[in-house]
Amino acid sequence: MSMVDNCQNQEYLDAIKRLRLIDDAFFNVCMDDNNECMQLILQIILQRGDIIVKNVVTQRTAHNLYGRGVRFDVLAADSTGKLYEIEIQRNDEGALPQRARYNSSLLDSREVAKGTDFDQLPETWVIFITENDIFAKNLPLYHVERTIKELQQDFNDNAHILYANSSYQDNSALGKLMHDFHCSDPAKMHYKPLAKRADFFKTTKEGVKTMCKIMEEIQDKGHKRGIEEGRSQMALDTAMDMLRDNEPIEKIVKYSHLPLERIQELAATLH
Repeated sequence: MSMVDNCQNQEYLDAIKRLRLIDDAFFNVCMDDNNECMQLILQIILQRGDIIVKNVVTQRTAHNLYGRGVRFDVLAADSTGKLYEIEIQRNDEGALPQRARYNSSLLDSREVAKGTDFDQLPETWVIFITENDIFAKNLPLYHVERTIKELQQDFNDNAHILYANSSYQDNSALGKLMHDFHCSDPAKMHYKPLAKRADFFKTTKEGVKTMCKIMEEIQDKGHKRGIEEGRSQMALDTAMDMLRDNEPIEKIVKYSHLPLERIQELAATLH
């Protein structure tokens, strides 16, 4: 019987208790196919009560909505056709401007691939919920919009980027929401839909089993990645040793399984 079947792995159970919405894997599973929670989050962050979410998918169900090669954390569509891509970023490096730009371009590429004309591209929002205040200005939100500098007016391309600073927590609706993102105890969360969803995956048999399975998958992927990284390092070590012994390039390629270009790069480092 596997860990998932009995869900008695104490390490997993302890980890599940500590999970918060600011942990991307937990956020993804909580938002998966959950219009109510996503609608609440978008209404608060965007300060618009008229958003009606019609569809939510995550990486775990990416094949239902995304085109080839497109992987978003959470993607939601509202009743007017607007698209919202939401990502949890605990590391500042993951919230680089170039990353936001790339995600925004993927949303457009997805629509163009479906045959949408350029003038019919939907309004899009890329929203990064960051653990830290990456711009260090102690603001709850940072809106990013394209402008025409010479005219000092908006470009109006309907592509928006928004950073929500989850470290900014006060008694406002947004501040309470950010508190909930950092709260591991559903009983202490402000918003009932989020608390109910988090509690399901932390206390019910079905929810805990789902989380145990996810954690086992993550562990397996990490193990496989470690093996691949180990093989890669072994190949590099082999190539370097053979280069130092002045072995023929063709022989090094054969035994290290590295491409010729990589061997040549390594060789250059020795001169």
